[in-house]
This record gives sequence, C-alpha cells and structure tokens, in this order.
Amino acid sequence: MADEQMNDPLNFMRKMWGNMGFSLPGMVAPTFDLEELDKRIKDMKAVEGWLRMNLSMLQMTIQGLEMQRTTVSTVQAMGQMASETARQMNEQAGDTEPNSPAEGAATLSEAAMWPWQMMQQMREQLQQNAEAAAQAAQATEDKPKTRRSAGKK
Repeated sequence: MADEQMNDPLNFMRKMWGNMGFSLPGMVAPTFDLEELDKRIKDMKAVEGWLRMNLSMLQMTIQGLEMQRTTVSTVQAMGQMASETARQMNEQAGDTEPNSPAEGAATLSEAAMWPWQMMQQMREQLQQNAEAAAQAAQATEDKPKTRRSAGKK
C-alpha cells in the first residue's frame, strides 16, 4: 500500500495541494461527472457573457470619448476661426481695436454667424439642385415615348 502511494504521482499532488488548504484544481484531476461538467460549462458561459458585456461597455465608453474629443476640437476650431474673422474684419475696417465694447460685440457676433450663413448657402444650393432635377425629370416625361419594334409581340 505504501508503494502504491509512493508510485502514484496524482496521490502525491493531492497530498501537496491538500496541505495547502485548498483542493486540487480541475485541470490536474479532470472529472468524469456530467453534472459537474455541465455546472462548469454554465459558469464559464456566465463569465463569458459578463466579459462580453464589459467589453461592449468599454467600447461604448471609448466611442463616447472619441465623439466628445471631436466635438471639443470642432468647437475650438470654430472659436479660433471666429476670432480670426473678427480680427480680419477689424483690420479691413482700419481699426486694430474696436472703439467701443458694443462695436466689438457686433463684429464678433457677425463672425460667429458664419455657420448659419454656410447652412443658408447649402440650403440654396440644395434647392437649386432639386429644381434642376425636377426640371430634368419633367423634360424626360415631356419627350415622346419611342415605340419598340412593332414586329415583336
């Protein structure tokens, strides 16, 4: 009996792990119990689902931060463009500094309106394109329809 214990490496591992206060891991001693395997599979799938959920949350957080960064950089660029436009308008008027705070505010508000002006221009272009497309469609409808060869019926 003592020889069996000495020659069995698995028994030696069990004793070593048992003395440490926790059981032998499943990878060293696999189980053949179907219920235990089903339980382990269920647990691993739960962990997998949890990890996938965390990965999805991480990806959404990254996308949100990227959108926030893009928005902040766009607002900064718009502010910079507005201040440059205001400075150029002042230089064109011959003044390096506005004479009154109200005059400076009016110049800055005009410079800040460039997005609105650009949207108006885009709207006008879209309307012109839509009218041209409608005219082209009307012109194709007004053309007489040609007959296909009368011999084929």
